[in-house]
Amino acid sequence: MIPGFSSRRRFNDLSEQEILALAISSEEDDARIYRLYAARLREGYPASAAVFDGMAAEEDGHRRQLIALHRDRFGEVIPLLRREHVAGFHARRPVWLMENLGLETIRAQAAQMEHEAGAFYARAAARARDAATRTLLGDLAAAEAGHQDTARALEEEHLTDGARADEDHAARRQFVLTYVQPGLAGLMDGSVSTLAPIFATAFATQDTHTTFLVGLAASVGAGISMGFTEAASDDGQLSGRGSPVKRGLATGIMTTVGGLGHALPYLIPHFWTATITAIVIVFVELWAIAWIQSRYMDTPFFRAAFQVVLGGALVFAAGVLIGGG
Repeated sequence: MIPGFSSRRRFNDLSEQEILALAISSEEDDARIYRLYAARLREGYPASAAVFDGMAAEEDGHRRQLIALHRDRFGEVIPLLRREHVAGFHARRPVWLMENLGLETIRAQAAQMEHEAGAFYARAAARARDAATRTLLGDLAAAEAGHQDTARALEEEHLTDGARADEDHAARRQFVLTYVQPGLAGLMDGSVSTLAPIFATAFATQDTHTTFLVGLAASVGAGISMGFTEAASDDGQLSGRGSPVKRGLATGIMTTVGGLGHALPYLIPHFWTATITAIVIVFVELWAIAWIQSRYMDTPFFRAAFQVVLGGALVFAAGVLIGGG
């Protein structure tokens, strides 16, 4: 027996009352999720927050209608039945995961929620055998279809082209501040600062294994250092740069990646093959950094290329001269 599945009911085994109870709890959960989305977005994306406030109000209305139907047919006591109690029923994401979603992800998640709710009612209506049950479930399916229309109407009312453009710009800016800027700083530090110790070791020892170990240690050490420094330097509350954990991870991971790029070639046992491969990778890394700067940081490409490539070349030369001497 698989743990966690023994107590879950099959959808086809639910009674009409249980299906209605499941619909009530689902509408209640969805309203709470939409309010969470609205609260999450209110400061930075007020137009989208207003859309989710309206959708939550619609869910509340549907819940009240469902409770009234249950009271008329089955009485006051509603069975406790939720999504997680039914096999094959898609459970909603935990609250702590929703709080870190981006704007477009939240919009897509809401659209998926509406689609799933409509599919639930359509499936229930198709299974119904008697006229009363089919009528009830058909009304619920129609209510969900109307809810999708209402969501589109709310978007047209609150999320005008100008508001959507402003919010998309704000979302892109937040993405840059939280991920791109710290990640780029890490990539630059990892790619450039590890050049000297790696190539100094390579030319001093001409031992690929030793060079790889030095490169690995330098890359991982720099990643840990940069990650903690970024996370501790700014909690994001005043600067609006986002979660320090996210920024620290972006910086630390990209710092390590930047250093490992030209350390990994020294897994090749032949010294000059490994060194030439590492030099080619360094060249690609530096131009990639220049492109990212130009693409996301609005830095003119040739200026970014001059700064990054020149700086990298000087550090590379220093490592070669120190190691060769």
